[in-house]
Amino acid sequence: MKTRTRKQDKVNIITLGCSKNMVDSEVLSGQLKANDIDVVHENAKSDHNIVIVNTCGFIDKAKEESINTILGQVELKRRGKLDKVYVTGCLSERYRNNLEQEIPEVDAYFGTMELPLILKQFEADYKSELVGERLLATPKHYAYLKISEGCNRTCSFCAIPLMRGSHISKPMEELVKEAEKLVSMGVKEVMLIAQELTYYGLDIYKKRMLPELLHRLADVKGLEWIRLHYAYPSKFPLEILDVMRERENICNYLDMPLQHASDNMLKAMRRQITKSEMDELIAAIREKVPGICLRTTLIAGFPGETRNDVETVNQFLQQHRFDRVGIFTYSHEENTSAHVLEDDVPQEEKELRAQEIMEVQQEISYEKNQQKIGQTFKTLIDKKEAGRYLGRTEFDSVEVDNEVIIHSKKKLPVGEFVNVTITKAYDYDLEGEVAE
Repeated sequence: MKTRTRKQDKVNIITLGCSKNMVDSEVLSGQLKANDIDVVHENAKSDHNIVIVNTCGFIDKAKEESINTILGQVELKRRGKLDKVYVTGCLSERYRNNLEQEIPEVDAYFGTMELPLILKQFEADYKSELVGERLLATPKHYAYLKISEGCNRTCSFCAIPLMRGSHISKPMEELVKEAEKLVSMGVKEVMLIAQELTYYGLDIYKKRMLPELLHRLADVKGLEWIRLHYAYPSKFPLEILDVMRERENICNYLDMPLQHASDNMLKAMRRQITKSEMDELIAAIREKVPGICLRTTLIAGFPGETRNDVETVNQFLQQHRFDRVGIFTYSHEENTSAHVLEDDVPQEEKELRAQEIMEVQQEISYEKNQQKIGQTFKTLIDKKEAGRYLGRTEFDSVEVDNEVIIHSKKKLPVGEFVNVTITKAYDYDLEGEVAE
């Protein structure tokens, strides 16, 4: 059997987990392409001969999905459909030794910060001049912009620092250059991501520099929306909100995972904040930016959580009426400080508690959406599907938030903005018509 020459190689990158992983895959793709290697994301044609699986190791379900994906690709290799299978990302960083023993058919495993070593497998060189060069896996009108790597927080439930290391900010000049490059590729919206946005700059500039970075990014011509994801509530720098209010192209949107509302749980989770402090922060945010969309994330079933703790969360949601809420069930992660605690809430009960909390939020979301009927919003058209257009307002991020369903006989350009008047509202989605 003839072996394929390198010129025939086609690499398919499969990305699992969060948007930070997606950015890593896009950077890897850009490097491979710059080395004249054919590369695609999530290739449906199956005409590739090499696969790189970029894994997630955050919680049990994510680990299971990553392992099943690796096993599926290894099976394709066994059947002669693939020549090579490589694995990178968080699961590989954290469990490399175990994976090498359990799934030895994988050709090589790499950690989260070993891009040059992956490139060596292809006899390719890391090109430092390609800062900001990425092969986007998203539609061309939006992209994620990762402003830092790793995390210095010590949340007791979180294994991210074990997989991603300590916080490292990207220099501001690099980020501005990357944003300019993205705009030149057709990007209209960037979503700023990091494990912890508000820590940005403390390591390299010795002070929190997210407000300054936002000003610099807001000056990038052609960048119409800038969206903030993953802001830590403790010691939250309120100056961010001054910039948000001043600069028109920064969305009135903030994703701030709070994780819980019970002081007992917040202390056990090592969140460095109390419920009353969160109450004050939320009030201050809404005072500084009236109408801001607040998104948060919660955890159900942390060790020691009681019915009273769950009720505290429900009351907290009813008090603050967040626009968007996501919820995870607690995952007992080895080598985290919470792992020494007894995982004493059964999985079924965790699921029931999560469902109960989301039912409270569902009602809030429905009521908030009903208030939008008759209002007109600037809406970004994401795609056309089943004869209708799907878009988002500045209050909605990709995949996790509301969509606006738009019925239009006229062709609407995907990736462009239109004004949409809301005609119907549901729990999590809106319907509307293009405003005349």
